[in-house]
Amino acid sequence: MHWYGLDLRWAYAELLPGLRRQTGCLHRAWDILHDALLRYALTRHRAQITRPHAYLRTVVGATLVDHHREQRRFVPLPDHADESDRVEPSAETVAALRQRLAMLQRVLDALPPRCREVFWLFRVEGHTQAEIAMTLGISINMVERHVMRALIDLRAIKDTLQ
Repeated sequence: MHWYGLDLRWAYAELLPGLRRQTGCLHRAWDILHDALLRYALTRHRAQITRPHAYLRTVVGATLVDHHREQRRFVPLPDHADESDRVEPSAETVAALRQRLAMLQRVLDALPPRCREVFWLFRVEGHTQAEIAMTLGISINMVERHVMRALIDLRAIKDTLQ
């Protein structure tokens, strides 16, 4: 079965097993392959591609890297199937965490509103600096400045905690 110059049977037979080994999950491998196929389909100069299978391999590699970067943003939750292994934090640990969170909140609240918004979009929601600049109608240089200011303020509070 051919699609935009690609033999889809080749894509699923050749690329999917390798993606499964690299991700450790068949479902993630399917997602990455499908994302790569969409990127391939949306390529502007697809008619100029002389070796579509080689090009798709490159797109799959880039998609895999993007997937890994995206996954690094998240911390996996423990599987609490067996609640007997669960350890409750001590009262001192909870108090220390609350104190640190309160200090962090004070630092974030002290930031100018635009700086706080840029920092939130960049570090929490994971938008690129270019996306933030376009969304907010500011330059990428200004986005970088806002992020740096927030990080410097947060670093200062981190240094006082240690």
